[in-house]
Amino acid sequence: MPKLRQDIEIDRVQTGVRMERRLLKVLKALAEYKNMTLGDLLEGIVLHAFEGKSPFSADTQRKIAELKDVFSLDLDAKASHRLREKS
Repeated sequence: MPKLRQDIEIDRVQTGVRMERRLLKVLKALAEYKNMTLGDLLEGIVLHAFEGKSPFSADTQRKIAELKDVFSLDLDAKASHRLREKS
């Protein structure tokens, strides 16, 4: 018999983070596609990253590629240390 998933009670806080505009658009669209909140999506991504795991299935990866195209997001992981704000 499979184990029943037990919910974990947590305390969420409101945060104001700044993020690259196109990246945020892709994340919001992905959250809507997955029928979840942006916060839930980000929590899942971070928890997977902390364990060195990919949070996305092959199908979701394809959807992300589609959304990146829609929102002209041409950034990749290599760009993460070179981003700077427009002056």
